Amino acid sequence: MSKKKIIFLGGSLNQTTQMHQISLHLSNDFDCYFSQIFANHFIIRTTQKLGLLEHTALAGQFKARSDQYLKEHNLRNDYRASVYNNTYSLVVACTDIIMPGALKGIPTIWIQEGMIDGMNTLAKITKALKLPRYLALGTSLNGSSNLCDIYCAASEGYKNHLARMGTDRGKIVVTGIPNFDNLHSHLKNDFPHRDYVMVATSDIRECLGKDNRPEFIQKAVKIAAGRRLIFKLHPNERRDRAIQEIKDHAPADTLVFTEGNTNDMIANSVELITQFSTVVYVGIVLGKKVHSYFDVEELHRLVPVQNNGTSARNIADICRAFIDFKGSGTQFLKQYTPANTLAFATAS
Repeated sequence: MSKKKIIFLGGSLNQTTQMHQISLHLSNDFDCYFSQIFANHFIIRTTQKLGLLEHTALAGQFKARSDQYLKEHNLRNDYRASVYNNTYSLVVACTDIIMPGALKGIPTIWIQEGMIDGMNTLAKITKALKLPRYLALGTSLNGSSNLCDIYCAASEGYKNHLARMGTDRGKIVVTGIPNFDNLHSHLKNDFPHRDYVMVATSDIRECLGKDNRPEFIQKAVKIAAGRRLIFKLHPNERRDRAIQEIKDHAPADTLVFTEGNTNDMIANSVELITQFSTVVYVGIVLGKKVHSYFDVEELHRLVPVQNNGTSARNIADICRAFIDFKGSGTQFLKQYTPANTLAFATAS
């Protein structure tokens, strides 16, 4: 008897590694396949072919890094669900900004992968006019479509946020999220530097936003007040430009990293400066003084639950139970009792 098949839709390397972690708890009983997030709409397909989506999760180095990860870990890459001619019983997705038409009608579980952008003017207009969510040009509307059957949130704060954004509260369950649910483990690391001010930049310009980077760097220098600075660039940034700007506006002893474990770097710092980045939660959990373009008090309310790294198992347990459930996601969560109750709250 053949096993039921699950497809995991990834995007950034963070999203793809989270999907892999979830699949590890399911691979003995189900056939697990993976794909970069995709869309069949002719506008998106056309702009992708023209190379206009290279700085989005649909293409470019996001896709290249994720594809390489799948290859290195011998994971089956069913890109666009068109390689293996499979019939899937479940979709596990990292975004509902784009919902692939090829997978329409299949039970779908949404996984929060990190921080969700605040509502800027463009996002408000997009939502008010009910335009395609990707036109908001960010993650502001991620988790707000109400199209998925179940939504797995990072925390009670994010559960409340998703409900305010329009997703049925009865579909939302707090599971925690892989990669951000055991942050104290990064306190033991082999990163060689300590006691510096850490700066984690964002790919604002690459995502067509405005970023006065010289001003941001100068502000970081002022906050550091003579302490050494270490910059960790976002992987989607234009490195040559970002590095030159840091050389022009930061002290000569400033270090710049384009690779490496960002969480370990934050763990060894004394203060953290961010723009729009999920890693601000690492600083909050580890007790660092943090700076962010987001409201820091609100971030403390949204911070992902710390459950000793059990989020992937929590989510996998839901996938396992829901794949055969005959009913809606709301009906499922009303009767679902998790095997692991540590930092795991069901929707009320």
